[in-house]
Amino acid sequence: MKDLLKKALAEFVGTCMLVVIACGCAARFGGGESVVGYLATSLTFGLCLTAACVMFGNISGCHINPAVSFAMLIDRRITVKEFFVYIASQFAGGLAGAGFLALFCLMNGKVGTGTVMLAISNSVKGVGYNIAAALIAEIVMTFIFVFSVMAATGEKGQGKFACVTVGVALTLVHLMGIGLTGTSVNPARSFGPALVALFAGESSPILYVWIFIIAPLAGGALAAFVYRFLYGERARKD
Repeated sequence: MKDLLKKALAEFVGTCMLVVIACGCAARFGGGESVVGYLATSLTFGLCLTAACVMFGNISGCHINPAVSFAMLIDRRITVKEFFVYIASQFAGGLAGAGFLALFCLMNGKVGTGTVMLAISNSVKGVGYNIAAALIAEIVMTFIFVFSVMAATGEKGQGKFACVTVGVALTLVHLMGIGLTGTSVNPARSFGPALVALFAGESSPILYVWIFIIAPLAGGALAAFVYRFLYGERARKD
């Protein structure tokens, strides 16, 4: 039980850190509104994940993403019990991270909380409000990212260099997807800002958040099955 609590805390803190730092960077530099914002946001997400992997990788595996945890469940690297503890911790961490950003806005007083939450929430504006296009984009990007995580951390993976690999992969999918959906590939990262945005008076993110929950989970599941087929290995939980 103590080890599971440690894992839960690691997943909570890691997800919270990702939202505060990476989404905070997106709010500060305008995300995809400029080349600087585009690059800064993409790099911050990747570097933040790399740092989190170093900090929490030996404790929980540093999933900090329900799509990754779902893939690990399918590949039987974690148990069903661990899966539900992980995703509960991740969603709580995403909500806490968005809450911290909202608090910073209130303390600053120069920018509205709703404006910031809207800026860091995922949307379908970049794909012309085409739901199918948004779903496909998120499934593909999540597949690429989660597959890289599984390959880097598997029995034939890269060991201590896995943190760098997954960080680079997250950077790449952000470079691809910020202009499309804002790049979710992580239901917990999307849900927190969308819910806080609702409380701040911006309802549009919560209306579309289901896309950024379902599509990443589907992409993660697809990555797990393709990985299992290609590598023919499974890290079984004793």
